[in-house]
Amino acid sequence: MLWIWAGFILFIVTLVTVDLGFVNRRPHIIGLEDALRFSALWIALGLAFSFVIYDGYAHRRLGLGTAVDLMDGRLNDGPSAGAKYLAAYVLEKALSVDNLFVIAVIFRFLAVPRKFQPRVLLWGILGALALRGVMIGLGVELIHRYHWVLYVFGGFILMTGLRLLLFPEHEPDPSRNPVLRVARRMLPLTPNYDGGRFLTRENGRWMLTPLALALILVEAGDAIFAVDSIPAVFGVTADPLLIYTSNIMAILGLRALYFALAGLIEKFRYLKISLALILIVVGGKMIARHWTHQLVGAYASLYLLGIIAMLLGAGIVGSLLFRRRTAVQVPASLGHD
Repeated sequence: MLWIWAGFILFIVTLVTVDLGFVNRRPHIIGLEDALRFSALWIALGLAFSFVIYDGYAHRRLGLGTAVDLMDGRLNDGPSAGAKYLAAYVLEKALSVDNLFVIAVIFRFLAVPRKFQPRVLLWGILGALALRGVMIGLGVELIHRYHWVLYVFGGFILMTGLRLLLFPEHEPDPSRNPVLRVARRMLPLTPNYDGGRFLTRENGRWMLTPLALALILVEAGDAIFAVDSIPAVFGVTADPLLIYTSNIMAILGLRALYFALAGLIEKFRYLKISLALILIVVGGKMIARHWTHQLVGAYASLYLLGIIAMLLGAGIVGSLLFRRRTAVQVPASLGHD
């Protein structure tokens, strides 16, 4: 099992190294065409990885599928592992879209130049990879020690979904962000950009640039969203490898997805409703997991995947069909060139 984890981490490090060292070595503005192309590539890679999962669990390679999944009390075989991976992947990708809206607001608030935004997002994703690993590890350990934690996660996700559905949030105001207030009070900050640098020297003193402040806010925002998304993924599976691989593969393409959605973000007016309903379904499944698995048996993950895909598709299609008649300001006006 250790070899599997080492292989996957090496695979991710290779992808990030290629992205950082070759594709995005120099700061540049990512256009819509490039963003759509890279988004399609990352999504195809994430979906294709499900075949690796299927093969590994179907043939019990290196011990895969030999431990009981505490979510449903079953051993994962090829079909169930593949379905759980895809459901967790789609769930994480869908929830991350809401995070992209917040990132757009942060960039606009700090007037981050467009050509430096990919740099902030790349380092933000690297931080998210480490943070998600820690949170998933803690979650798995809690569930193994205290099985009832699954019901706590389920209740939390259910309440989060109901809150989003009944009390939709308005665009956040970064000026009221407590992380921003603490950073301004405690860190040496300069209001001046210095190219794509996070650190600059002013009057003989090292200072953090607004680019570094943007990275701090992006990381803090991801930590908040992870509190929602990680427990939600436990509603699909408690297998740590399935959780981590689906989470990481979904996160890797967020930067390209951000720039792909930047010009379309105002069209997804019903997407938050879909996300709220998805959270309600997942939370309800976690709470009533014994009854749902008795009702649908081994096909529970396939049904969940279908419901998530249906709700997400309905939100996207509904948003495109019923557009606002009035002009809407695009939150991802993405700063200055």
